[in-house]
Amino acid sequence: MQFGDETFRKIVARARVYFRRNWRRALRIRERLRFSEETFHLILAGAVGVLGGFVNLLFYLCTESVTKLVLRHTGDPVEVAEILGWWQRLVTPMLGGLAAGLVLHWGLRLVRQKGSSNLLEVVVAGDGRLPFRVGLVKTLSSLLSIGSGASIGREGGIVQLAATLASKGGQLANWQPYRLRLLVACGAASGIAGAYNAPVAGAVFAALIVLGNFSMNMFAPLVFASVISSIVSRSFFAMEPRYVVPAFAITSLTQLPWFLLLGVLTGVAGAAFLKMLHWSEERFQLLRLPIYARLALGGLLVGIIALAYPGVWGNGYVMTNRILRGQYAGELLPVLFLTGLVLAKVLATLATVGSGAVGGVFTPTLFLGAGLGCVFGTALHELGEAGGLPTGAFALVGMGSVLAATTHSPLLAMILVFEISLNYSLMPPLMLACVVSSLLARQLHPESIYTAPLHFKQLTVDRESSRIGAATEQTVGELMREPVPPIRETVKLRKIAERFLSSANNFLPVVDAKQCLLGIVALQDLKAYLNAGDEMGAVIAYDVMRPLPPCVTPNQRLLDALPTVLASEQRNVPVVNSFKEYRLVGAVDRAEVLGRLSEAIAAGSHTKT
Repeated sequence: MQFGDETFRKIVARARVYFRRNWRRALRIRERLRFSEETFHLILAGAVGVLGGFVNLLFYLCTESVTKLVLRHTGDPVEVAEILGWWQRLVTPMLGGLAAGLVLHWGLRLVRQKGSSNLLEVVVAGDGRLPFRVGLVKTLSSLLSIGSGASIGREGGIVQLAATLASKGGQLANWQPYRLRLLVACGAASGIAGAYNAPVAGAVFAALIVLGNFSMNMFAPLVFASVISSIVSRSFFAMEPRYVVPAFAITSLTQLPWFLLLGVLTGVAGAAFLKMLHWSEERFQLLRLPIYARLALGGLLVGIIALAYPGVWGNGYVMTNRILRGQYAGELLPVLFLTGLVLAKVLATLATVGSGAVGGVFTPTLFLGAGLGCVFGTALHELGEAGGLPTGAFALVGMGSVLAATTHSPLLAMILVFEISLNYSLMPPLMLACVVSSLLARQLHPESIYTAPLHFKQLTVDRESSRIGAATEQTVGELMREPVPPIRETVKLRKIAERFLSSANNFLPVVDAKQCLLGIVALQDLKAYLNAGDEMGAVIAYDVMRPLPPCVTPNQRLLDALPTVLASEQRNVPVVNSFKEYRLVGAVDRAEVLGRLSEAIAAGSHTKT
């Protein structure tokens, strides 16, 4: 059968109409099925939550295996220490510290991976990239320290590993820094939620401490990750509260002043503990010993203390429960015994953390708070005061108020202590003590246990704006993208010219071996060398680069960064981690920053009119 030209044209036209209609219909279906940014972040948070739950299980199994391998027993380190001979208590932490230090010493040399492994630093002053191999080395070192009786908690390793794996997944997908930072925060939330079976505290920890942002587009993924992680952990571990204290109803105003006084005491103690931690780290650094020698020395100090107080081994979980249940009330001179136990735990924690051991201080801090609260309650009873209040009530409130003093976050302390004890009867005095303790600790020691390392690097962490409701104000970090690929200061002129020819950039950042920004090379500055002969072959980037350009940091608000952006002649303004190190971590588009600010100003003007 043959068709004429007219018939053929009609068939083609009908086919075009048919395919056009169906193509548009397919596009509409695809648009309906496409996930929004918020939905996609919830899906990612759920995956990170599953990851966090299994990391919690894996870390538990590994620490139990290390404990059995090193100590030939299983169970909590305190229970093991109490059945060991005196020489084993003395030597085991030292050998464990030596092994953990050797892992750090040789492991970090072998991986040679750059970048900070501090969660808060990569969020506040970085691009959300946690080095994977460094994280694995530190996890192995943490396992050896914990398994041999070091006075640190498991939660630090769990949070670090979960956040590192989440960040690595985002790096493999080549996602933008703002999403990597969210993944790090979700990993931290899932780690806390899994370790303590505390989903609300996990989300609040990541929002307050890591992100400093309670906006719903940030907080919703944190909640999702925390809930999934806690449910996964509950499928492996019991759901009972980790710490048990008898319920006690606060029914009289005359009972509250004792807890206010406890808040004052714990606020002073928390600030003093932070200062002593800093002092201990400085003293160990002044020894100028290799890391394995420092950790061995720290372990030896823990072993010496454990000769008299074996309860200083481990994170203090068993000891805290004993204090809450009043098991030491029958001791001869209980106030002196508990005071000695608390001071011994403080010294053991200072030796462990100060020497550089990798681990958490959350659980040891809870132990110190419980001990201090029990000492306070027992002393009141010895004096004939507060007879109707059990010492366990003071111990539980002391746990929360010391945690509030060290983290400067009373909300986090209230929620965590409630979730790990499921004791609502003591919430009123707990809330008062946490607030008083946090306010006093801030006055005595402005930096929290998490911001102190960043303060040492001159990195500012502004959390106040988020606390007073300005969490929606955008920062440079929220718009930051990958930096313009830099060149080393030793790159020769010909290579620089090739880079300009293969890209649309008019400026190239110049960095040193540590990725610290030294200056920039401008395309127009190379025009004088274009007709040069072979005599210019020895010219390198350092010879032709300009001085340091205007830079911004990730934690700067856009409004604060506006003068720098306006002063820059570059399309991609460099972003550095701090104005002390000047390590190149990203770039922001100048036009995008100005556009965002223009939209905000226009919206504000429209609202006023």
